[in-house]
Amino acid sequence: MIEPATAELPTVAQTVLELQTQGDALTEIQNNDLLYSSFWANIALAGVAILLFVYMGRDVEDSRAKLIWVATLLVPLVSISSYIGLASGLTVGFLEMPSGHALAGEGQILSPWGRYLTWTFSTPAILAALGLLAGTDFTKLFTAITMDIAMCITGLAAALTNSSVLYRWLFYGVSCAFFLAVVYVLLFEWPDDARAAGTDEIFGTLKNLTVVLWFGYPVLWALGSEGLAILSVGATSWGYSGLDILAKYVFAFLLLRWIANNQSVVASNQPVIGGRSPTDD
Repeated sequence: MIEPATAELPTVAQTVLELQTQGDALTEIQNNDLLYSSFWANIALAGVAILLFVYMGRDVEDSRAKLIWVATLLVPLVSISSYIGLASGLTVGFLEMPSGHALAGEGQILSPWGRYLTWTFSTPAILAALGLLAGTDFTKLFTAITMDIAMCITGLAAALTNSSVLYRWLFYGVSCAFFLAVVYVLLFEWPDDARAAGTDEIFGTLKNLTVVLWFGYPVLWALGSEGLAILSVGATSWGYSGLDILAKYVFAFLLLRWIANNQSVVASNQPVIGGRSPTDD
């Protein structure tokens, strides 16, 4: 007697559940020293950063300075939550790479897709803090943040697409295009606003730090396990973690230290909507 085909072959859903349990992910993470340490280094540093930044903001009284401080504080708060998700296996999965990828045919490859959740929430906070520091108008701020969110979402799509290697790289290209739009705002729109606001010196430092470090992310994607697979999963993860440490915690420390010592400069910046200051009327 011939058994029905459905009895012989497990469903796709069953296969996915069997291969992508949190327990499997946690075991894989704990067995990879580079990967595991890259997560916990950020958890520890984010915890220290939160305590330090709360202390640094204890005397911030101006409402605009407080808004910058809150936006900056969100960066380690989001990061510690996200990295705990990664370390626990909650936001880590397994992908079988499509034909044409360097890791095609090597079985299920670990994918720490939760990093894109971190970036989707933390990088807009960084841009909000920078935009407020520069005293930019709402339109420019909205443009930078929406382009940034689109960059992160299409980057996630590139990382998770396993139907075709071509579509992985197409999503990657679209993500890079959104990234270049953010870079344009940072380099060519906000510097003039910062000069008018009197914050151009610290803005210039933070702008350069952000642009240089953020260029490292697409480079790592291309060289790492998600792209050409020249770097291992663990090495790629440490590359991302190192960039996060510099682009988030060092950035935030420099900004908050300046804010704490220059509240009067920040307070003099009037909020602007649609390119017009309230004093223009």
